[in-house]
Amino acid sequence: MTTTTTPQPALQPCASAPRQGPHDRPQTMCPAFGALRVGLRMRRTATILSGSACCVYGLTFTSHFYGARRSVGYVPFDSETLVTGQLFEEVHAAVHQQADPHKHDAVVVINLCVPTASGVPLRLLPKEINGVRIIGLDVPGFGVATHAEAKDILAGAMLKYARGEAEQGPVQAPRGGRSDKPTVTLVGEMFPADPVGIGALLQPLGLNCGPVVPTREWRELYAALDGTAIAAIHPFYTNALHEFAVAGRPIVGSAPVGHDGTAAWLESIGSACGVTSAKVAAAKQQWLPAIQGVLAQAPIRGRITLSGYEGSELLVARLLVESGADVRYVGTACPRTPWSAPDREWLAAKGVMVSYRASLEQDLQAMDEFQPDLVIGTTPVVQAAKQQAIPALYFTNLISARPLMGPAGAGSLAQVINTALANQSRFDAMHAFFGDTGQGHAAGIWEDTPQDRPEFRANYRRQLARQAAQRRSVGGAA
Repeated sequence: MTTTTTPQPALQPCASAPRQGPHDRPQTMCPAFGALRVGLRMRRTATILSGSACCVYGLTFTSHFYGARRSVGYVPFDSETLVTGQLFEEVHAAVHQQADPHKHDAVVVINLCVPTASGVPLRLLPKEINGVRIIGLDVPGFGVATHAEAKDILAGAMLKYARGEAEQGPVQAPRGGRSDKPTVTLVGEMFPADPVGIGALLQPLGLNCGPVVPTREWRELYAALDGTAIAAIHPFYTNALHEFAVAGRPIVGSAPVGHDGTAAWLESIGSACGVTSAKVAAAKQQWLPAIQGVLAQAPIRGRITLSGYEGSELLVARLLVESGADVRYVGTACPRTPWSAPDREWLAAKGVMVSYRASLEQDLQAMDEFQPDLVIGTTPVVQAAKQQAIPALYFTNLISARPLMGPAGAGSLAQVINTALANQSRFDAMHAFFGDTGQGHAAGIWEDTPQDRPEFRANYRRQLARQAAQRRSVGGAA
């Protein structure tokens, strides 16, 4: 593998600042889960967590729920070991214990909130022990906005390490050897069938699909860096894209979703890889009619609002629009980057409102404003929609866990979307039967029929008003 230092418009690594509070940030699971997930899915990679026991329990539970098949290391601590610095010594010892070159290529150590805030210096860990690479990361909930971006933090750190190794001399080839054609590296954790579909789209261009970052093995990092072009399928991977830019690799935004997205993406990839216009035209002629046909066979009719924290929300919205859906709003917890510009501009031209770093409150406001026939969103958004008798689907498990690219992706959403839209009559029947039961003063579980007490609420409001007046009086006197 070779690298180059040809000047590129390199992205700066993501440095998400702490946010202001629950109403000024997107909602997501603990961000450390993203980095933990990446490590646990890699062969010959050990992961150690340093954090509060309750946090570690929740993260390991979630990881195993999502299919982790190996143990997670844990270095416990108390106030004394944290304050005296003994915690770092114990992490140091744990890393040496895990650094077995017969078992591992790398050991990943992740500081959670408390060790990060206390300044446990993972940067002082050795970079290598017995030939095993050591990667130390701070991934606190107060500093990293989403778990999706935490995937990028670890992927970027690994790419930086691997790039340094490749610059020093020969490195391991990927399993099966190097491709006999130029390759396109894919960035973003996507449905397993999508890289296969993208590979088929690339064949008429004389290109092969390269590794997917985050990778499943350390040696794949070298092959990823060796790609002729980098496809930023998920455009928020700014740390990883920075490493590719430093290595001199051209980066292409968006993805081959729907008719328009596939046409534009093939043109961009062809330009980045020096493919002739005739080959690009032939590839478009081969694939675009098939995609158009699938979209025509599986129309979606209904007004939809969409939100999520996976980073593929804009791509899903594009596919829904091309399927005929009336999409009014897309909210993503991920940040706006240059590589999402093609999707944002296309959606804006179709009259779709796009909100980056969207909060729960913004997603709920969009639902109230646009009165959709179907809501796609995170758990609290779905809950709020169903309370209003609006059909709703959880984005992560029901939408993002489907192919989106090429002909396979074109028809993948129609069945689940149309089935959900057809459930409106069931929601209406349930709402008519239950009425206002369990709402307002009757919310919760009761042994007796609850009685509304408006006088209690009025009395409580008067108490709050008096307390507010007293605070204003004290403040004025001061």
